[in-house]
Amino acid sequence: MKAKEFDKKFDDNDADVIDDIDLSTARRRNQATRRVNVDFPEWMLDSLDKEAARLGVTRQSVIKVWLAERLDKSASSQH
Repeated sequence: MKAKEFDKKFDDNDADVIDDIDLSTARRRNQATRRVNVDFPEWMLDSLDKEAARLGVTRQSVIKVWLAERLDKSASSQH
């Protein structure tokens, strides 16, 4: 399918275009991961673990979300 045909199909909202997309090769921009090691004091790990248990997620998830929120806040205050 040509891009024009795909765009028209999408814009016309006549049909679902998801069947026309090869999702096996889809990638999100800026989502490549890289492993890092960070040392935390025990009290901080205890607090992170309590928060993770309260939310029902992993410690890593709490750290990632909190860091992302802080980075977003920092970026928006610089503009």
